[in-house]
Amino acid sequence: MSGAQLYDTIGATYTVTRRTEPRIAARISAALGDARTVLNVGAGTGSYEPTDRYVLAVEPSALMRSQRPPGAPPCLVGSAESLPFDDRSFDAAMAFATIHHWQDPIAGLREMRRVARRVVVFTHDTSDTGWHQRFWLTRDYLPEAADLVVGRPTLTELAGAIGARAEPVPVPWDCVDGFFEAYWRRPEAYLDENVRRGTSVWARVGPDAEQRAVRSLRDDLASGRWAERNRELVDLDAAELGLRLLIA
Repeated sequence: MSGAQLYDTIGATYTVTRRTEPRIAARISAALGDARTVLNVGAGTGSYEPTDRYVLAVEPSALMRSQRPPGAPPCLVGSAESLPFDDRSFDAAMAFATIHHWQDPIAGLREMRRVARRVVVFTHDTSDTGWHQRFWLTRDYLPEAADLVVGRPTLTELAGAIGARAEPVPVPWDCVDGFFEAYWRRPEAYLDENVRRGTSVWARVGPDAEQRAVRSLRDDLASGRWAERNRELVDLDAAELGLRLLIA
């Protein structure tokens, strides 16, 4: 299933939990530098589109386009791998938490590099074979998540395709954007159906794995086992969970 098909299926409640996290938005804004024109690729509802620059969005999912707020920048139907723009049409091209849905991430990144002089991409480093062990949710409850990245390009390959550097993006404990790792210090949130529907991982692992994980987490929260296993998280303000900015 393509990313567009997936979000046309699961994206109806996306905006319930997915919104702009100001601290991450500040990182993206800084990475965009002095760019005055920005192309947002795989834009979704446009949570991280800067408001102080000209923005044009590209999004393949009709359901996601329909949830863009009034006054949002214009949004075209299209995919990253075939952007309908001339070379260097934009000062910058950005993509937020979307390249794992692209059919060909390398081709999509090269297209972004072609149409813009600067590229900023928020993504996840799955290059380390132990990456899924860093997050208790995938380690203890949803190991199937590791299967979702099999055969996908590594962070090194993604960065190499556009000559990018990678910067770590720690996840604040009170992150207001409900992406998959956002509730690492608030485990009860993963029991909420709306929280799970706001990220594609749950849909992609399937209902059996999802319900097993939810049951196990609920039991461990009730028994105190989760708290015992993860006592070191209580005093952390932010966690390193493999999120990265690629900047080229």
